[in-house]
Amino acid sequence: MRNIILLGGESLAPYARALEAAGFQASRRAPGAEDVDEGADLVLLELSSAGEDAATKQLLEGAKSGASPTVLVIIDEERLRRFDPDTTPNDFIAVGASAEEVCARVHQALWRRHGVDARNVLQCGDLEMDLANYTVHVSGRPIELTYKEYELLRFLATNRDRVFTRETLLSKVWGYDFYGGACTVDVHIRLLRAKLEEHHRPFIETVRNVGYRFRA
Repeated sequence: MRNIILLGGESLAPYARALEAAGFQASRRAPGAEDVDEGADLVLLELSSAGEDAATKQLLEGAKSGASPTVLVIIDEERLRRFDPDTTPNDFIAVGASAEEVCARVHQALWRRHGVDARNVLQCGDLEMDLANYTVHVSGRPIELTYKEYELLRFLATNRDRVFTRETLLSKVWGYDFYGGACTVDVHIRLLRAKLEEHHRPFIETVRNVGYRFRA
């Protein structure tokens, strides 16, 4: 289930309900809240209410660089008149948009960023992951993965083109209470490559002295 954070005031409540009805996990946070990107797939930001506080600026800058989740900003009429594309790194929605439009824009933004469609299926070339049923196919051939192999692939594939260190992968996939070393990640990457990449182009790239990334 995709996690949507709505950052703003009470006006976002109808959008939260609509997103929940559409199958998303939606939660609202107060304007200026920090660490909103923790575990979020997308942030719906009411810029007119959140203002230009430090947390908001950091979130917008991170979205531009790809370090933070996708950010859809909701802007009022005044901001629309002096629209600056540089302040809206991913996409914007005008105040008063219907809940149906917001849901459609969220679906579109997640597809652009993660390649996951409305059926919760991720498609990248020959690779298809059904995130609802925990299945993986390459060129129509089912791939048997262990739970951790699947979770590692899911995390990399839904954050494609972003580079992650071994330490970050350990914390995101294995959890903070895991006592194994970084070599655990290397072992699982080798196993994934052996299962996924036979007779196919590489999906997972090693970034020397840094870590790994999934290439779209």
